[in-house]
Amino acid sequence: MIGIGQQFPKFALTGVVTNDIKTAFQPFTNASAAGKWQIVFFWPKDFTFVCPTEIAAFGKLNKEFTARDAQVYGVSTDSEFVHLAWRSSKSELKDLPFPMLADIKRELTSALGIIDAEAGVAQRATYIVDPQGVIRFVYITDLNVGRSPDEVLRVLDALQTDELCPCNWQKGEDTLKAA
Repeated sequence: MIGIGQQFPKFALTGVVTNDIKTAFQPFTNASAAGKWQIVFFWPKDFTFVCPTEIAAFGKLNKEFTARDAQVYGVSTDSEFVHLAWRSSKSELKDLPFPMLADIKRELTSALGIIDAEAGVAQRATYIVDPQGVIRFVYITDLNVGRSPDEVLRVLDALQTDELCPCNWQKGEDTLKAA
């Protein structure tokens, strides 16, 4: 698995950005958010139970991520057509403010090393990638356990201080000073 300090793999994926089939699909690459922080999170499958709770929670925090100059991308190995059908049919996903990327060929998930060996789907992984394309945070939970988008936002805040941050540090609190 690719980890902290390594370059995030290059990708070129189709994303779903609206519920209208005429305008729903757009291409996305690493260059789509050049110079920004990127929050890239993966879920195992569309039309499941834990995944929409996480996706909706990231959606609710999207303005917070945007205010920190970060682009959120949600990714699974389902196709863009499955993403569109799910987004259109699931009330909490209808107005999703970030792209749902389709890694149907499993190129990005394979490059990251996050294909679950037993289930054959993306693991529930989250990456924070800095503006230079370097992975600064990796967070993976069991397929049955949802992650905390609030924690991802907290870690982004800490990384953006470029200082030492103690356990449970929150934006606005003092950072640590090396003696």
